[in-house]
Order: sequence, then C-alpha cells, then structure tokens
Amino acid sequence: MTELQQRVQLVELAKSMFERGYATGGAGNISVKLDEQRVLTTPTGSSFGRLDIDTLSVVDIAGKHLSGDKPSKEASFHLAIYQRRPQAKAIVHLHSTYLTALSCLQGLDKNNAIKPFTPYYVMRVGNLPVVDYFNPGDSQIAEHLAELAPHHRAFLLANHGPVVTGSSLLDAVDNAEELEETAKLRFILDGMNIAYIPSSDVQILRKKGI
Repeated sequence: MTELQQRVQLVELAKSMFERGYATGGAGNISVKLDEQRVLTTPTGSSFGRLDIDTLSVVDIAGKHLSGDKPSKEASFHLAIYQRRPQAKAIVHLHSTYLTALSCLQGLDKNNAIKPFTPYYVMRVGNLPVVDYFNPGDSQIAEHLAELAPHHRAFLLANHGPVVTGSSLLDAVDNAEELEETAKLRFILDGMNIAYIPSSDVQILRKKGI
C-alpha cells in the first residue's frame, strides 16, 4: 500500500469510527507505520471526523516531527509500542464510551480487565492488561506500555481508555471495535450469571488468533 493509500484509509476509517460514536470531539488518536522508520499519525487535538490527508503528521520512530501538523502528545506511547512490538503495524487509541467507563472502575484485574466470555474477544485481543492512571502526556504511560507491548495486543489506560494494536490499520480498527463491543456486553451482563469460557478453550482460542 502506498503512503497516499494509507493516508486515505486512515482518514476514512477514522471518520467511520467517529460517525458510529467510537470517538468524540478531538479525543483519541490513530497511527500506522509507513515503513520501519516513519509513522503516520493524527495531529494534536484533531477530530476523527474532520481529518485531512494532507495535514496528517509524520514522525520518525524516535519521535522527530518530519511533516504535517504537530502530532499528538500521545504519539510517544504509540512509538514505544512499535519499538517493542514488531508485529504491530497500526495503533488505535480511543475514549470510547464502554471501555472508558470500564477503565474508571475500581477493583479491575490488572492482568486482564475483562474475563473471557466471547471467543472473538479472545481471538482478536487475547487479554486486556490495565495501566495505572497517569495524566495524559506523562512519559510513564509510554514506559508502562513498552513493558507490556511484547506480550499483549491491547491495553486499558486507567481512567482514560483503550489502546489497541493490529497487523494493519484495518486490523487495529477491527480489534478496537470488537473490544468496545465486549465492554458493552460486560456492562449489559453486569450482575448476571455469566457463562465464562473455560480456560482450556481460552488457550486454544489465543493460539488461533485472527
């Protein structure tokens, strides 16, 4: 895929997510690796619904701003993940309703915030570790994500929202949407007798992946 095609795809997918309520205002950010040295990302404060292919930010893997509008301050944690997870080619960070609500709850299992009850959550995401709360832009977010990145595809920032990786931009968006729907179901089922997937089947599903 050419750089122009990646720019067009990023704008189109971001707009689709915005129109379906996965992002609001200027919250959240998306990035995709153009190559091993450059990353295309959404500019600071930009809305998923109003992106322009010509003003998207390009940074190098060390964080130097190469072109386009000023990148989001959260681009640093995207880069930290790319540096530690080679199979990640794109990242979606949302403030989506159900996952953000989940991130605000006390008593979450820090190793996996959602106990598996659907197979596609397991195959697309695996499990969802929780990163302790830090103010947006704090370098400790990147440090914690870098530590988790070799072993996980998605992460939940406490009191903040999800960070989801993928083998492509389309894959990352699909993973993010599956994760948000899983969180929605989790709230719908709250207080009910949930039939969780047996651990033996979870292991099989994780090996399958998508």
